[in-house]
Amino acid sequence: MSKNSGAIGLDVGTSRIVVARKPGEDYEFASQLNAFVSIPRSRITEGVLEREMIPHTTLDGEIVVHGNESEKFAGILNAEIRRPMSGGLLDVREPDGLRVIREIISLMIGSRAGERQRLCFTVPAAPLGAQESLTYHEATLKQIFGELGYQAASINEGLAVIYSELESFNYTGIGISLGGGLCNVCLAYLSVPVMSFSVAKAGDFIDQSAASMTGERANRIRLTKEDSFHFNGFFADKIHQVIGVYYDDMIRSLVAALREAFARARDLPKFNRPLPVVLSGGTALPAGFRDRFENILFEKDFPAAVSEIRMAQNPLHATAKGALMYALSDL
Repeated sequence: MSKNSGAIGLDVGTSRIVVARKPGEDYEFASQLNAFVSIPRSRITEGVLEREMIPHTTLDGEIVVHGNESEKFAGILNAEIRRPMSGGLLDVREPDGLRVIREIISLMIGSRAGERQRLCFTVPAAPLGAQESLTYHEATLKQIFGELGYQAASINEGLAVIYSELESFNYTGIGISLGGGLCNVCLAYLSVPVMSFSVAKAGDFIDQSAASMTGERANRIRLTKEDSFHFNGFFADKIHQVIGVYYDDMIRSLVAALREAFARARDLPKFNRPLPVVLSGGTALPAGFRDRFENILFEKDFPAAVSEIRMAQNPLHATAKGALMYALSDL
């Protein structure tokens, strides 16, 4: 069975795009940075990139390197990477964004013209208390998938975490996906979503805020955060100390939103047992994150009984896996 056979789950995140497949008994995952960088065009450069099999395209007289390799070139050029998405949604202010994200998606899943292969992709929830429209973002991605030959459906990002991680709880609990653009939250009862929302403070908020305080590029802050930042320690390094300050700010904003969401909610089902909470996403990866989140959550009485707070089995792959499980269940 080829790697493109069967259904596909796709986590379309601001920072990364993750694809999940299940060609046999085991799940398979692949990811690419949802980013690009422009470099001067020359025939020599194009030839080298082709020989090295570095994904790229030509736009308006420039070479655009996209996906994972964009990070390396941004470092060489001392430039910020550009992104097709911002705050969890397609960035309409980025003129090359749509063409680039289509290139990245096509690189990862290929074209299935005429086959109508089943694909499920993640979409964020609206911000808490807002009626922000996700129509453009969802419809545009669905159009891209259709042009590539896929029969596409969407799933809420927090619900995808629940499908991936809470089968033993009959898909009842709280799934939280902490990404680059947003923190997405979903409460589900027996697989049915009963409450979902997003919080704008997430990984990019930490990177940009720390960058403004230290004078570093946001991309360097992100790399430092991913490579060496951890909780529960003294930071002699200013960058680590500043990252810690904004991580705390993000967690407190998320916990405040959780409390507000439960306070606003009406007609919630009566849960016959405490709820599990699952944390996923790249922003939840630093050592000690789960403990810090738990400490802040329980600084005051929480309005729902919680049985456990745990990390997803694989935080970077949980949402893509949940999207794939939904796609497979609908075949």
